[in-house]
Amino acid sequence: MTLNHPIARNRASLSDAGATLSPCNKDRDATASPVAVQSYAELHCISNFTFLRGASFPEELVERAEALGYSAIAITDECSLSGVVRAHMAAKERRIKLIIGSEFVLRDTAPEVLQDEQTIRKKPDVPPAENLNVLNNGMRIVLLALNRKGYGELSHLISCARLRANKGEYRIDSELLQQKFPTDCALLWIPDLKQSDTCIESQAGYLRLLTTGNLWIAAELLLNGHDRLKLKRLRKLGKNFDIPVCAAGGVYMHEAGRRIVQDTLTAIRLSKPLTEIGFAAESNSQRHLRSIEQLKKLYPAQLLEETLNIANLSNFSLDELRYEYPSELVPKEHTAHSWLWQLTKEGIKKRWPQGISQKNQKIIEHEMRLIKQLSYEHFFLTVHEIVCFAVDQNIYCQGRGSAANSAVCYCLGITEVSPDHAEMLFERFLSPERSEPPDIDVDFENSRREEVIQHIYQKYGRHRTAIAATVITYRSRSAVRDVGKALGLDDELINRLAKSIFWWGSDLEEQLSDAGIDYTEPKIKTLLTLCQSLMGFPRHLSQHVGGFVISQGNLTHLVPVENAAMDDRTIIQWDKDDLESLGLLKVDVLALGMLSAIHKAIDLVNSYATEEVGMDSISVKEDSKVYDMICEADTVGVFQIESRAQMSMLPRLKPRCYYDLVIQIAIVRPGPIQGDMVHPYLERRKNPGKVKYESEAVRQTLERTLGVPIFQEQIMKLAMVAAGFSAGEADQLRRAMAAWKKKGGLEPFRDRLVSGMGVRGYSEEYALRIYSQIKGFGDYGFPESHSASFALLAYVSSWLKCYHPAAFCCALLNSQPMGFYLPAQLIQDARRHGVEVLTVDVNESCYDSTLEFEKKLLDKPALRLGFSLVKGLSVLGAESICLARNSGRFTSVQDLLTRAALNKKDSESLAAADALNTLSGDRHRAFWTVAGADKPLPFFESQADRQALTIEQSDFGVDVLLPVPSEANNIMADYASTGFTLRRHPVALLRPHLDLYKVTSASGLVSIQNESFIKAVGIVTSRQRPQTAAGVTFLTLEDESGFVNVVVWPSLGEKQRPIVRRAVLIGVVGHVQKSDGVIHLIARELVDLSHWLGAMNLSSRDFV
Repeated sequence: MTLNHPIARNRASLSDAGATLSPCNKDRDATASPVAVQSYAELHCISNFTFLRGASFPEELVERAEALGYSAIAITDECSLSGVVRAHMAAKERRIKLIIGSEFVLRDTAPEVLQDEQTIRKKPDVPPAENLNVLNNGMRIVLLALNRKGYGELSHLISCARLRANKGEYRIDSELLQQKFPTDCALLWIPDLKQSDTCIESQAGYLRLLTTGNLWIAAELLLNGHDRLKLKRLRKLGKNFDIPVCAAGGVYMHEAGRRIVQDTLTAIRLSKPLTEIGFAAESNSQRHLRSIEQLKKLYPAQLLEETLNIANLSNFSLDELRYEYPSELVPKEHTAHSWLWQLTKEGIKKRWPQGISQKNQKIIEHEMRLIKQLSYEHFFLTVHEIVCFAVDQNIYCQGRGSAANSAVCYCLGITEVSPDHAEMLFERFLSPERSEPPDIDVDFENSRREEVIQHIYQKYGRHRTAIAATVITYRSRSAVRDVGKALGLDDELINRLAKSIFWWGSDLEEQLSDAGIDYTEPKIKTLLTLCQSLMGFPRHLSQHVGGFVISQGNLTHLVPVENAAMDDRTIIQWDKDDLESLGLLKVDVLALGMLSAIHKAIDLVNSYATEEVGMDSISVKEDSKVYDMICEADTVGVFQIESRAQMSMLPRLKPRCYYDLVIQIAIVRPGPIQGDMVHPYLERRKNPGKVKYESEAVRQTLERTLGVPIFQEQIMKLAMVAAGFSAGEADQLRRAMAAWKKKGGLEPFRDRLVSGMGVRGYSEEYALRIYSQIKGFGDYGFPESHSASFALLAYVSSWLKCYHPAAFCCALLNSQPMGFYLPAQLIQDARRHGVEVLTVDVNESCYDSTLEFEKKLLDKPALRLGFSLVKGLSVLGAESICLARNSGRFTSVQDLLTRAALNKKDSESLAAADALNTLSGDRHRAFWTVAGADKPLPFFESQADRQALTIEQSDFGVDVLLPVPSEANNIMADYASTGFTLRRHPVALLRPHLDLYKVTSASGLVSIQNESFIKAVGIVTSRQRPQTAAGVTFLTLEDESGFVNVVVWPSLGEKQRPIVRRAVLIGVVGHVQKSDGVIHLIARELVDLSHWLGAMNLSSRDFV
């Protein structure tokens, strides 16, 4: 090697350099005699939570390290602790020590992007010192937490670096490191020997002064041809500056086989094809966890032993983290428990003004004892305060989930499920045996949840609260796009592949089955292999739908906080599963579109009805007319019971009361279906007098569901009364049955259940039947409390649809997107219920849809569609129209364009939506008139002058004869501009032709006999392929008279897969199947008729 090589030149420079600090520690750095090293601690290891750089999951790294005989492993993701909880849980299951750390690269930070860690995007007044710039030239360090204090300091440093940058980035320089340096951390320095000797010496001097002895130089030897020279120089550097040297792997992956994945991630990160990343790619696959035997050949024994010494210094575990909720909610004269009791007693008086029953009093006292035992008072008080804020602001909200098992939550106004109406099992929500914290989910109006979020930030401060993260992972489409670009595939091919991916399929090859690609082509094979490897890899952090973490002290000392993509939002680096694993509490502030829709509908109703209504007054009505509508499955738009599966069950179950709705919502779930509970329940519902119970205890537990366990709480109670489980043990059974398909662990409960029931006189056959039903809940079973909460909203929305269909549809349209149905189906359903629907009109419409009344029919309003339904029309344009209209109606298109100052795009969007019809006539004339707006408009001195315009002048002096669009043209244009039409249904245009072929309409199915063969044609509005349906696909077709429910068996679905997946207009040949008022068409043949619709752009809602 010549001295022209940069490493060689640096070596020559450093060899002449003398120590500038304390004398050399000759004994510590002397060449060690051979030592039989039996173990090793990897101190520098990044996971795939260093996004687009690390190529292995934290769990994989921990598992591999243990298999190799390591004594410890440090997860040191770059300015991140996102993956450490997963590593922690994996390490707890194995005999290996986990060290928490993080890697940083110091770079120059422009003064204008600096900020204090507690103030989002605040600019500092003091720029970094100029004499420290040489330190911010890519200096790479690793910090390892030695104890709880060091962990908190490290977490705070990460937060500071993240909060001064945009989402997904961080900025740290030598000044910030010095200000926020975690003194209880070990520091590993990874010198870049390609830098100048001046730069390296400055970094060494800076770090020596910064630390208090816990400083090491990390030697990463990666078999790149210069290892011996590199090690010699690093040891010389350490000797000169009295810094010990240790071994480190700089690990990116758990095994060498991930090399191609790591290179692909590098290409994606750099936005370059693999063929162009050059030296940015690793020269070999050595950045993996290597065997101790390999390491012995590379490193002197002393450097390996030093890793063990450093690992022994670290005595921190994530189990030490303790979480404290805000204490300021408790008045000084109260303890947390006494204050919670007082609020609960006040709630008892409101909920039961006539006095509480002895049973409910005992339930509440039992709950309060458990809350005190587990010290969760502050948690309940925090959620109560948030709910009180929402109520004060007239924001609809409702708690659900397991929290609805709590009578205390009911008294506090958090939930609306009364213990009088549902069986409550508090241990489903909270018990001493549970290793997880309680979970209170509170739904708020989707349109107003942001007010609640900002209230939390303002009340507790951004330094004490943030939203939990959601880890965004690679899925089929994103993997194909990124990997395709990395492989240098043509953009057209990548787009075709990505768009060809369908929403069902067990693997990517099946999802791409309709793409028409050659799987034998090498690049396609590589694409599929790499995409499969990347599936599930974390891509970036996003914000959870509403999980808030609120702390008593500075949150950044518990978990790092960083900026979210949205302004005024910050997130922590852990997701909900991480929080649950560590037993940390969060408050779920969730958004529910139906709450917004119900609130809007009630406001509309109260604007014209003689009797004021509200959620409370509606929910207690138990109206037979409403249940008649529900039993007929007339539930389009109704909460929870609008899906295809629910609508098929309604005529069979025939709900006649609130608790029937609770069962209805819960029974159409994978758990009851897989557990073979649906048909037995329906049979017993037909003959309730024939139901027999194995014992009185079983009767009391299952009587409400006719002896069939449908809810999780019933399974728990059954284990308690029939097998002798304690409440806590029953909850452990509940958790095991929810996870057994993924993790196993249900077998011990089987033996306990069978033996326990045998001792109490139950037959083995009955015990095994119960166990089989328990296994069914592994596919998702509803808790009764959750279903009870949803049933309230289901009934309220049903009542509104039944008695006020116009207001209900109007509210749904103004709350989109939500539910199973697009605006086109909601509007069609409203019209079938006698609602007059009026078009979008610039002289009548507002931004949202509204109700209009005739003087003689004040109780039967018409529905006026709003500007929000017009594609391409901006919010500003719509608001400008409404504002300008305050001074008078528009008399012409020119008047509209002049007064509202609309741009060309907004004008053309209105013309396309036929919203100018009353001003200009049909669409063709509207477009012609709008096009004339490019001409200079005359200046008018007064309103009188404007009104004096003639029609010809108003249309820019042009009056021409234009062809009138046909009905078909108008319908096609309606769908293109708004997604629906108020003209005839597209299938109605085809009906004369369809009649020639004896095609039955949806309404005609009622008169067709069971098992008759028919033909049907309709537009596909939804596709469903539930996991519990064994490959069966359910299609919903719509024609001018209603819906046709089509069942496609797997054999036909595979044979005609392109039609099932993508056709817009489908013809079906099959036989009719009728049962309990439910009509299905079992398909024997499918025909793609989409070409009959021409260029009409239609979409469907597809669900798995």
